[in-house]
Amino acid sequence: MTDALRDEPLPTPHVARERIQLVDARNRPCGSAWRAQMRRFRFWHRATYIVVRNARGEICVQRRTLTKEVFPGGLDLAAGGVVGAGEAEHLAARRELAEELGIRGVPLRPAGGFIHAEGGHHIFGSLFLVDHDGPLALQAEEVAEVFWRPPAEALALPGVTPDTRQALQVLLETGLLEPAP
Repeated sequence: MTDALRDEPLPTPHVARERIQLVDARNRPCGSAWRAQMRRFRFWHRATYIVVRNARGEICVQRRTLTKEVFPGGLDLAAGGVVGAGEAEHLAARRELAEELGIRGVPLRPAGGFIHAEGGHHIFGSLFLVDHDGPLALQAEEVAEVFWRPPAEALALPGVTPDTRQALQVLLETGLLEPAP
């Protein structure tokens, strides 16, 4: 399906040059595409969502930079991103956590998944939880700032990205993440 797209000219931004794992509507791998093509044609794909929690039960909220192609300046309730072509979800989660927040060497706890299909996005999301109280090293191209909030308070913030809102709601509804006291 996407092999024909391989001959299209490469997009210029570096991030748009990433090859993304495409899946069908049942989450079965069916090829790959450049990130820009995946966005333009609204292909189904996989993404990771890593909710970072501190010892007080608060979660790390990230403000996206204004240069992000999707939801610039919005708030993310999870670290994460799209899964690269041929990449396993847990490896993509580790990579994204290290890139965005500088968190390395901590155990990732798989926490299920969800389907996000709204606003032209078609995502099979893989959820992970991480406990972290150490320092953060923010990726300047993607993360403008971070702050910590109890989960219920984070959900009520204006400007939260729809997919990370859904990710946090799933964790709370399934009891895998407790609301902070």
